[in-house]
Amino acid sequence: MQKRRFISLITALALMLLTFGCNKATTESVEETDAGTTGSITLLNIKGEVTSQIEALAKQYTQETGVPVTVVSVPAGVDVQATIKGYYLSDQMPDIIACEASGFGSWDGLLVDLSDQNWATRTDAEYIDPTYGTLGFPYTTEAIGLAYNGDILAKCGIDPASITSPSALQSAFETIDAKKDELGLTAVIGYCAEPNDVGWSSGNHVFGTYLDSGLDRSDTKYIDMLNDGGKFDDERLSAFADMIELFNQYSDPAVLTESAYDAQVAGFASGKYAFVTQGSWIGATMTGAEADAYAAAGNFDVGMLPYCFMDGQDTILTSAPSWWAIPKEGNVEAAKAFLQWCSEDTAQKILVEDAGFISPFTDCKYVATDPFAKVISSYVSSGKTSNWHWQSMPEGLGQKGLSFGFYKFASGEIDKAGFINELKSIASDWYSKL
Repeated sequence: MQKRRFISLITALALMLLTFGCNKATTESVEETDAGTTGSITLLNIKGEVTSQIEALAKQYTQETGVPVTVVSVPAGVDVQATIKGYYLSDQMPDIIACEASGFGSWDGLLVDLSDQNWATRTDAEYIDPTYGTLGFPYTTEAIGLAYNGDILAKCGIDPASITSPSALQSAFETIDAKKDELGLTAVIGYCAEPNDVGWSSGNHVFGTYLDSGLDRSDTKYIDMLNDGGKFDDERLSAFADMIELFNQYSDPAVLTESAYDAQVAGFASGKYAFVTQGSWIGATMTGAEADAYAAAGNFDVGMLPYCFMDGQDTILTSAPSWWAIPKEGNVEAAKAFLQWCSEDTAQKILVEDAGFISPFTDCKYVATDPFAKVISSYVSSGKTSNWHWQSMPEGLGQKGLSFGFYKFASGEIDKAGFINELKSIASDWYSKL
């Protein structure tokens, strides 16, 4: 784990992060809570698409225990770690924070070891640090794959099971594009490469398929190369760039280079795209905020293809996308009790059936109605999943670095060769400054 103590940040940066974090949080700000009082806790939620469900979770806990729980939600696209650092520097740290894998490096020695908690015996998805023990509570499992509208593929005579090669993927895109008008499609795919607000999508999730697509879960070859000063496998990167070029060519121009996450998901939910480059988390939006549009489009069956930029790649990527963790300086015992409750029946029912989460706990009896739940289960049961090693990149490299290479490629500023060189240059420069 990289050891970074952000308390050494210069004052100006600290003030900037504080202002940014406090201005971006939604629901209730930490300033308006009584999180420091005995028994009350504050939870930072970074899954903005299920804010109402997490608030319902908190309300139910309060009803059962009498312990007040305030939810502070961070919108999609906001720098989560910068927001948390702002709270830390202002002495307003939530009692439960959320971290992606790389984010744990910002909190070296400052988080509670949860190894002795009962819930940790009932899951294999907890975040374990080799030095500090079990630091992260998993609240869902998510998948990264090329999501598709099964009805559209069926109307085009395309068997999704046959798409495990770049040539098959290109053929499917061409076939759908030729029937775009009669199918009422806006575009073959909704792919967004905007870097400032949606950089996490291309820089982390889509790039993560370069690192892991087609690999065994324990295979770290390409993340190890990247973390060795920013090295790439030239053949694999070239094939990956071909796939991104295909996405650029067939994406909806209205979302390709714009800050348009909501429009991207809405376009897929309303049946205007055959494919979308977002993961299973959009299922909650399709059956929530976009439920009417999804119903009007026929509540079509969804699926996921591997990001098959090389022959034979037949896996999707699955992991806990982030974890809840407890800072040592907060209301630790109350936070522990809340997380334990979240692993048990009442909370699991809310998280699975209402939030649409795929439970990481082995004894959970609930099955999500999320459109992607069956898809993920099918890949998991057949052993066709790869890991999320993009989480092991240095903090910010994907979202604030590599994403700009995707944007330049999408906007036509650079070609395929330029895209490859840009990713290499960004990575090399990033690692040189660590």
